[in-house]
Amino acid sequence: MIEGSMVALITPFNEDGSVNYRRQGELIKWHMENGTDAVLILGTTAETPALTTQEKDEIVKVSIEAGKGNIPIIVGSGSNNTLIAKEQSLKYQDMGADALLVITPYYNKTNKAGMLYHFTEVADAVDIPIYVYNVPGRTGCSLTYDALEELSKHENIVGIKEASGDISFVTKISRLINDNFNVYSGNDDMSIPLMSVGGAGIISVLANILPKETHDMAMAYRRGDTEKAKDMQLKYLDFINSLFIETNPIPIKEAMNIVGLNVGGYRLPLCPMAEDTRAVLVKNMQQLNL
Repeated sequence: MIEGSMVALITPFNEDGSVNYRRQGELIKWHMENGTDAVLILGTTAETPALTTQEKDEIVKVSIEAGKGNIPIIVGSGSNNTLIAKEQSLKYQDMGADALLVITPYYNKTNKAGMLYHFTEVADAVDIPIYVYNVPGRTGCSLTYDALEELSKHENIVGIKEASGDISFVTKISRLINDNFNVYSGNDDMSIPLMSVGGAGIISVLANILPKETHDMAMAYRRGDTEKAKDMQLKYLDFINSLFIETNPIPIKEAMNIVGLNVGGYRLPLCPMAEDTRAVLVKNMQQLNL
C-alpha cells in the first residue's frame, strides 16, 4: 500500500514533437531525489491519448529502467475497450510495471454490471496491483459506491484514484478503506481533505514541479502533523487552481518550462496557453517565488 505522493508524470517532448525519452528518465531520477513516493506514467497528465502504441511501450521501458526498482512505477493501462485494457495490462506487467491504473470505460458509458465486468476482467488477468481511476469530468461516467464496494473486495484491486471533485462521494467511499484497499486524491486541491477521512495519499499534478513539497505535505498528515499539512494545502491552493485554469497538462508543462525543467510542448489538440490564463499562472508562481 503506497502512502504519500505519487506524481502523475507529464510526457516530455523534443522541439520536433517527438517524445524526449532521455528527459523522461531524468525526470524519474529527479523525483527519486526529491522524495516522490511513486511515479504514475501514461495517465491523463501524460497526454496518453496522443501517444502511439510504440511510444507508450518505449516510455514504459525507459521509466522502469530509470526507476531500477527504487521507486514504484505505476502504468496507466486503461481503455474503454475491455480487451485492449486487458492486453495492455498484461503487456505492462510483463515489462516490469509495479502496478496499473485502469480508468473507467469512457464514452461507452456502461451500467454498473458493465463496470464490474470491465474491471474484473482486467484484475483477473494480472498478478500485480490495480488502482481504478474515477474521473467523470474526463470520461462522462462515474463509478458508483455499490460498484466500488464490490471491486474493493478483489485481491488485485488495491485502491482508487478519486478525481470526481465530490467531497461527499469521497467521504462515502472512505468507508471502504481497509488494509488491502485505500483511496488516493486525484485532485490536488482536495488532497488533505481526502486524507482527513482516511486516504493514503495523492496522485498529483503539483508534484511535477514541487515534488518535495507535495511529499512533505502528504507525509506531514500521515505523521499526525495536521496543522502543517493544512497550512501547506492552503499555501499552494492558488497555484494549484492555476494549474487547472486550462486543460491539464497545459499549465503544468508551461510552469515546468518557466522554471527550467525543459519538458517541451504539447501534442495536438492541446496547444500553448492563452496570454490571459498564462498571466494568472505566472502571478501565482511569483507569489511562491517560483
